[in-house]
Amino acid sequence: MTAREFAIDVVRKLQGAGFVALWAGGCVRDELLGLVPADYDVASDARPEQVKMLFRRCVEIGVAFGVIEVIGPRGDDGEWLKVQVATFRTDGTYSDGRRPDSVAFCSPEEDAKRRDFTINGMFFDPVMQTVFDYVDGQNDLKNKILRAIGHPMDRFAEDKLRVLRAVRMATRFDLHLDLETRAAGRAMAPQIRAVSPERIADELRKLLVHPRRARGGELLRDFGLIEPILPELLATYEADQRVFSSLPDVCSFPLAFATMLRSVGVRTARTIANRLRFSNDELARIIWLVGHRDALLEAATMPNHQRQPLLIHDGIVELLVLHRAEAMATNAAIAHVEFCARIVRDTPPEILNPLPLLTGDDLIAIGWSPGKLFKIVLETVRNRQLDGELMTSEEAMRVANAIKLAGR
Repeated sequence: MTAREFAIDVVRKLQGAGFVALWAGGCVRDELLGLVPADYDVASDARPEQVKMLFRRCVEIGVAFGVIEVIGPRGDDGEWLKVQVATFRTDGTYSDGRRPDSVAFCSPEEDAKRRDFTINGMFFDPVMQTVFDYVDGQNDLKNKILRAIGHPMDRFAEDKLRVLRAVRMATRFDLHLDLETRAAGRAMAPQIRAVSPERIADELRKLLVHPRRARGGELLRDFGLIEPILPELLATYEADQRVFSSLPDVCSFPLAFATMLRSVGVRTARTIANRLRFSNDELARIIWLVGHRDALLEAATMPNHQRQPLLIHDGIVELLVLHRAEAMATNAAIAHVEFCARIVRDTPPEILNPLPLLTGDDLIAIGWSPGKLFKIVLETVRNRQLDGELMTSEEAMRVANAIKLAGR
């Protein structure tokens, strides 16, 4: 069963029990655009306790807001199928700038008016194939306009993250900003500091992996979001945007973000990544890329022991992409990129990254104790091995002993 089929079944079962049930939000927008929704949400006049009585497997993820997650069978990809069912509601005040202090259950039309943008405020009955549009979302989608529902300042005040989400939506769907919505977004941009780093980071991940990320970068600047989110980039943002615009369509988040941070240095890049609470893997890759943005420029004349550790790193493909983007943005030569790419492509792994001739276990086995000299010996032997000066373990051990004698 597909996610779409399960989402239809959920609607059909709710309707069969006498409730109004419709797909809501982003999945409706995506269906109208001919896209495959990432997930499906259902809105209904059924209360949470009524939803729980209808479906055998449910998880309470927001009962106070009328939200129940219905769990179905495993899908075609082996993962459990899930659909969130939310009761039609209106929201009270948002004192924390994220969640309503209270909710009241209501009609579909009133529910639509609490949502963020018109393109996300439509409902769809997948059984009857009928769109319910109380906010003129279809017309805005047709005319490629991103417009806040109701008064834009009210929508952005309810959840400050919506300013950044507006940038992502306009980027992803190539939309023009309604003038009033844009003005309100620019006015509210400084208040995004109230949003948690994790939520900001999640929006940035979605924005920066999109093929139109360059426009997203322009909108971040135009909305005034660089200063409250990434103030360290203000001085170099224009130059870095040219490199950012040269990235290929398919691009990981760490590579895209490292490209934005290319001029600030490793220490500042680490500060930014920690502030936004990126994962350890994201942090490590971003820091490595920023720290090696110039590392391959002289690759053709580097000794093997300097070049090969870079070429065997997990991030080498992304580093080559970054170097190529740098060259394209400045009309510089890309011979160093092609040279390294050719080595990575044509050199067998056992040659590019041969097994060490001497390991720490080898030294411990003959009575050495780990320490400063221990490390110096291993590094020296490995470097000379990569440079082709040592070919056997016996030669490596002789060098180790010589270093040990010289160090006494």
